[in-house]
Amino acid sequence: MSTELYSDGIGEITVTGTIVRIDLMSLSATERDEKNNPKPAFRQRIIMPVDAFANAVDLMQKALAGLVEAGAVRRIGDIQKLPAGDTQQGQTANASPNFN
Repeated sequence: MSTELYSDGIGEITVTGTIVRIDLMSLSATERDEKNNPKPAFRQRIIMPVDAFANAVDLMQKALAGLVEAGAVRRIGDIQKLPAGDTQQGQTANASPNFN
């Protein structure tokens, strides 16, 4: 049996020598910021060698390219080129900083 883990994003990436640490975060159910938005909270850390991290980044870039090509997400630069209010198939554009 495999265990699945959900993450709202990456909080921080730290490189120390040949080791990369990726802190996963999720939005808190109880803590709020001054604008009443959920605060990000540390959940778990992935630790891997730098060469494995480089391979993971390459794989994620390929996955992102496939999502962009399929129209599932748009890059920030592409959103800024669109006329105001123009979205594909009535969906709102993904303005997540994770897709810069």
